[in-house]
Amino acid sequence: MNRRSLLASFAVAALLAATPIVLAAESKPFDQKAFEAAQSAGKPILLDVNAPWCPVCKAQAPILAKLKAEPRFKDMVSFKIDFDSQKDLLRTFNVQKQSTLIVFKGKQEAGRSTGDTNPASIEALLGKAI
Repeated sequence: MNRRSLLASFAVAALLAATPIVLAAESKPFDQKAFEAAQSAGKPILLDVNAPWCPVCKAQAPILAKLKAEPRFKDMVSFKIDFDSQKDLLRTFNVQKQSTLIVFKGKQEAGRSTGDTNPASIEALLGKAI
C-alpha cells in the first residue's frame, strides 16, 4: 500500500467516523406529534428558534452542534422553529425574539435563553433538560 492510498483510506475512515456525530447534531423542523411523543417519553428537548438572517443564530449553531454531539446530550431531541414563518409556534411558546433556546425536561420547561452565544451558559441551559 503506498502513501497516497494510505492517506486516502484514513480520510475516508475519518469521514465515516464523523458522520454519526453530524447526524446526531442535526435538528429537525418542529413537529407537534414528535414533540409530544418526546415529552411523553420524558426526553430532554431543545427548541431552537432561529432565523436564517440572524447573526446570533449563526453563532449559536456550531456551539449547539458541538454540545449535542457530546455523549451527555446524546438523547436530546432538537427541533428548529423558524422565526419568520412559524408565528403560531412563537405564540404557543411565548417567544418574542429569534435566537431563543428553550429546553424541556419531559413536559416541563426547564429553562430558556435569548441571544446567548456563550458556550458555557448554553451548555448549562442544555444541562437543565437532562
